[in-house]
Amino acid sequence: MLRSCIALWVVGCAGVAWAAPAPPPQDPVPIITQVESLLHARAQAYPGEAEITVEPPRLSNQTSCSQLEAFLSGNTALRSRMSVGVRCLAPQAWSLYVTANVRLIGHFYVSNRAIPAGQVMSLDDLDMREGDLLRERQAITDPSHIVGYITTRRIPPGAGIHSNALRDPQSILRGQAVRTIARGAGFVASGEGQALGSGAPGTQIQVRSSSGQIITGTVIDAQTVQVMM
Repeated sequence: MLRSCIALWVVGCAGVAWAAPAPPPQDPVPIITQVESLLHARAQAYPGEAEITVEPPRLSNQTSCSQLEAFLSGNTALRSRMSVGVRCLAPQAWSLYVTANVRLIGHFYVSNRAIPAGQVMSLDDLDMREGDLLRERQAITDPSHIVGYITTRRIPPGAGIHSNALRDPQSILRGQAVRTIARGAGFVASGEGQALGSGAPGTQIQVRSSSGQIITGTVIDAQTVQVMM
């Protein structure tokens, strides 16, 4: 009887000795740190100061990871609310997604009065505001992209100044008369025509020449389109 008890005790101890300990669960803090680091790095390409809040990750059976990596698909643009991936590369592979809230606090410009269409903008027309640039995506943060430009529509007082409400003073408008300069190997010829589209310097538009031919050229300034032959 005593031998049987001893034998059972040995077997039981052997079973306990050979049982592998359960790996510890993943700590959420390193996950949050990885997500914050990735988003702060992405925010360097944007104006403003980044404020990032990462929601606690939903962990279930993820084991402790020694090599974490946060990732975004492709060149994902920053948004106010984002889903960021985190994967474990070692010792045991797993992945999950974490929600982050992002703000970019910076300055942008608004109109300080009602501004009619067709007006050349000046600094006297502007007030500077501070806010979340992700919620004011179209607002202009550099006054050099406003001053001297011409409004294409009425801008109410206090409204953000957006690039789609302005045009470059050197741009060409559809329907206006333009001068064409045709350049080729060893020759330059000038002519006249009518713009069939609108465009800023550097963009291509179509022009109907005085002979009725439709040609495509590059806007040089408010009166000139260059055609390479």
